[in-house]
Amino acid sequence: MRNIAIIPARSGSKGIEDKNIKLLGGKPLMAYTIETAVKSGCFDVVMVSTDSEEYKEIALEYGAEVPFLRDEETATDKASVWSVCREVLLKYIDIGKEFDTFTLLQPTTPLRSVDDIKGCFKMMEDKKADAVVSMCELECSMHLVNTLPEDNSMDNFISEENYKKRRQDIRPYYHFNGAIYLSKVETFMKEENIYKNNCYAYIMDRYRSFDIDEEIDFKICEALLK
Repeated sequence: MRNIAIIPARSGSKGIEDKNIKLLGGKPLMAYTIETAVKSGCFDVVMVSTDSEEYKEIALEYGAEVPFLRDEETATDKASVWSVCREVLLKYIDIGKEFDTFTLLQPTTPLRSVDDIKGCFKMMEDKKADAVVSMCELECSMHLVNTLPEDNSMDNFISEENYKKRRQDIRPYYHFNGAIYLSKVETFMKEENIYKNNCYAYIMDRYRSFDIDEEIDFKICEALLK
């Protein structure tokens, strides 16, 4: 099979300016994802999808390829990451390259490991899956989670049934950690919702699932790296 890793790295950011190239432990954030993808040996192509010449040069420096920049429609903050993946796959077809699978690796989850990527490919093979998505266990048990009214009253926040439950007696809940989305290209092109059919969850621990969204996350991630 021919496999491509797609690393989306749009320039600019509403939260943190140029987050994807902000230094983390002395390296641009997206460098961690590029290097891990290359080291995994799972991909024929590791590419960065960006709208920036500056980002392109950084991506090339760390071992990715950037054969084209994003179109105007996919360079906005309103474009979905799936529209970015579709654009990449179609543009590669235009230049004579087709792939059997693609793996979306978001640069804001820099602590994923080579073994995580290999594990997703092994799961796809073992399960004969069309897609594999990384997840991690929710930090807080769902039986302790609820919405609040405008006055912040705690009345009925936790039901009597849930109040009496012990955490260890409750099955864990999981959420997408944003680290790895592996899919067969044919499946994705037919229906963009890769979770709908024959998709399996690859479980990662919280450390490797750390997601960077705010300034404080960079400080926490640097501490974890040390």
